[in-house]
Amino acid sequence: MLKLISRLFSYPTRHRTKSFAVPVRVPVRARYDAAQTTEDNRRHWAMADALSAAAANSAGVRRLLRNRARYEVANNSYAKGIVDTLANDVIGYGPTIQIETGDPIANVRIKMAFEKWAKEISLAAKLRTMRRAKAVDGEAFAILTTNSKLRSPIKLDIKLVEADQVTNPRKNDPNNADGITFDADGNPISYAILPEHPGSGMMTTQEPKYVPASSVIHWFNSDRAGQVRGIPEIMPALPLFAQLRRYTLAVIAAAETAADHAAVLYTDAPAAGEADDVDPFLPIEIEQRMMTTVPAGWKLGQFKAEQPASTYAEFKRELLNEISRCVSMPFNIAACNSASYNYSSGQLDHQTYFSAIDVDQDDAELVVLTRVWYAWLEEAALVPGLLTPQPYGDWSDTVSYLWRSRGHADPTKMANASDTRLNNHTATLADEWAALGFNWEDKLRQRAKEIALMKELGLPTSTGSNASELQPTDEENEREQDVARAA
Repeated sequence: MLKLISRLFSYPTRHRTKSFAVPVRVPVRARYDAAQTTEDNRRHWAMADALSAAAANSAGVRRLLRNRARYEVANNSYAKGIVDTLANDVIGYGPTIQIETGDPIANVRIKMAFEKWAKEISLAAKLRTMRRAKAVDGEAFAILTTNSKLRSPIKLDIKLVEADQVTNPRKNDPNNADGITFDADGNPISYAILPEHPGSGMMTTQEPKYVPASSVIHWFNSDRAGQVRGIPEIMPALPLFAQLRRYTLAVIAAAETAADHAAVLYTDAPAAGEADDVDPFLPIEIEQRMMTTVPAGWKLGQFKAEQPASTYAEFKRELLNEISRCVSMPFNIAACNSASYNYSSGQLDHQTYFSAIDVDQDDAELVVLTRVWYAWLEEAALVPGLLTPQPYGDWSDTVSYLWRSRGHADPTKMANASDTRLNNHTATLADEWAALGFNWEDKLRQRAKEIALMKELGLPTSTGSNASELQPTDEENEREQDVARAA
């Protein structure tokens, strides 16, 4: 017991001591070059702000950007071509729908009815207009409305309106974001849409019509959290478009100025030297194919044309390449010029562009086409016999959209690759036809009709080396003819 007490209260010997390092909290201060304000970067970052997405994209800012983007597209052939090419590549002829309800007859009937209606309302053309508006105006609006003039039994139609018509008449409404009213969860409730465009010249005050959100399609890119209105996709390139045009015009003006002077008189004599007096800047007309003399001490010369410089084409190429980057478009597509490309580099550049197109098409399906499809189904359900024997609610989610293939520079390689995938069972006919933008059932039915007709006419059904072996025999021809006569 005494030993235990002595151990507890005795001073520890040196060999029994243990030292423990006490951690010292030292504040860590990270240093970023981009976070420093210096004399070199002060002006560069002077316009940086901490505005929210809604405040940064206010009505006045968006109006100014829209007007400038429209002006540039209307007056710049490159801007116009980039926007049109983007709309054509993303939308093209419009998607083909594929329906899988388990009823082949119903699939064909519904598909044909939808495609007939889509052609009558020019759905593909309206989708292309919406894609252009998304690039130039920043957003596209469409109203699902009724058109009694349609020949189709389904009177659904799509009316496009410009972003200028969707505006906020109530400036102090916290739930209204420049024409869009939201609920407490951030879902749009209604859109305030003016009956006429504000720039139509009407001087009377317009009262907006409040259209429920269920009847309005709003397509735009949300780049920031909390963003509810779109800004032009070509907005980062607007200053570059202006520079490109100014540079081109300046080069042309310089070349014209040099070409306007057929000849100039100059002298190497010093001032007050032995040269005749000549009035400076005196224009003199020169006749064609004539011989002339010049004053004593003077020489006849021409302006040396300095423009366009040797770097003119290279500068325009780099500027256009930077312009088209904001829409993920390679230079050769933006310029319609592949002179400096080889096949491999062209295909490599197109991968990024094609990926962006795939994303755009998926966005169009989710935002636009799905809304159109459900609205069409609601009206199709009112047409007797169109959706029978199944109600549309049972198969409304079985639709898919097939976009046309972009093609290939070497169709033979593409066909061989498809044949290889089918032979090693890494793809199906549905996959291969969908990649081309077609319904596999439609193609097989059409091919079956062609083969039946070829057999009836005694034509070979294969163009390969063994085509003669595949020709039908006389007995087969007779059976086919009997079947045809019975049908």
